Amino acid sequence: MKRTLQGRYETVSTAGEKVLAFVPSPLPPKPPIDWTPDLRSKFDQALLALGRLDSVSTLLPDTSLFLYMYVRKEAVLSSMIEGTQSSLSDLLLFELDREPGVPLGDVQEVSNYVAALDHGLRRLAEGFPLSLRLIKEVHGILLARGRGAHHTPGEFRRSQNWIGGTRPGNAAFVPPPPGLVLECMGKIERFLHDQPVATPTLLKAALAHVQFETIHPFLDGNGRLGRLLITLLLCDGKVLQKPVLYLSLYFKTHRQYYYDLLNNVRLTGDWESWLAFFAEAVAATALQAMETVLRIVELSTEDRGKINALGRAAESTRQIHRALLEHPIATARWLTEKTGITPATVNKSIALLEHLGIVRELTGRRRNRLFSYTRYMEILNQGMEPAQQAVTRRSSRGRLR
Repeated sequence: MKRTLQGRYETVSTAGEKVLAFVPSPLPPKPPIDWTPDLRSKFDQALLALGRLDSVSTLLPDTSLFLYMYVRKEAVLSSMIEGTQSSLSDLLLFELDREPGVPLGDVQEVSNYVAALDHGLRRLAEGFPLSLRLIKEVHGILLARGRGAHHTPGEFRRSQNWIGGTRPGNAAFVPPPPGLVLECMGKIERFLHDQPVATPTLLKAALAHVQFETIHPFLDGNGRLGRLLITLLLCDGKVLQKPVLYLSLYFKTHRQYYYDLLNNVRLTGDWESWLAFFAEAVAATALQAMETVLRIVELSTEDRGKINALGRAAESTRQIHRALLEHPIATARWLTEKTGITPATVNKSIALLEHLGIVRELTGRRRNRLFSYTRYMEILNQGMEPAQQAVTRRSSRGRLR
């Protein structure tokens, strides 16, 4: 449905020139969403896919281990959209306190994303409402360290920003003036709390994402936080029991169309086209996540079968295998600290895992060696750009290439 402009323009002076800043109308859209049979079917399919994903995730031998790595994959993908070059391998090396193969700022941003999502989910589990306070807390962690630390983490912007272009005058989009940010975000908060009307969770997530990106309330990190907000909403609304759905890869794959849809919503009120895209993204991503879960279950079962045939060495090797499911690039020292097994036994278990073809050593050295659960990493890296995938060669300085 084509509506009118979904807001109003205000003239602002910034960076030495006057521009028109867009102030969105509050949610929900008016007139209401036109639920055509096709759009309703897409949302039904998305909800069905989410339900299946929730069910399939219970098959995992240890859901927490899967989530540990899956959240990190999402952090890498979401940060890639913003232009960072960190890979999943880089993040795992950073967490091991090793030297990653990209600028420290890139991998720090990804690490911040993981911490921010963990904080948001933990606060919701404690019963804290999804509110402006929580959004600002999550943002504070998202930009706590690295290149965004000077962009007032955890505080709504007090200056004008713009999207695209080299200056406000040639920007692709200019969000609301800073003096209206709190008012706009306050209206989002009321919408999230079902005021003035109750809104189904999946629809709420779709509408709120557009509104958040339109307001662009922070100086930096808006894209990452806007995508993270979708996951928080789905978990808070109990559509998902665990955070196993992330749309960054889908948005990244359809990047220009995604931006065009957001702009069309603002200019013409075509919410329906955006909602159709969002529902397709959820259904496709849920299917990919289900396939990933089933591949990991199959791999884990197959490898545990090999380990169980080791006899007396099986118990300690199973513990090393479980630790590698949590952190599939590791050192013998990290595995010793993680499991509490003696260094000698850890090294013996690693040698057995190498012999079984489960683990591969990456450095070719005798000291400071790195071990990779290679097939697990291959599953997790599916869909990521080749240049960002796991790397198996290191230079004489130990830097990933």
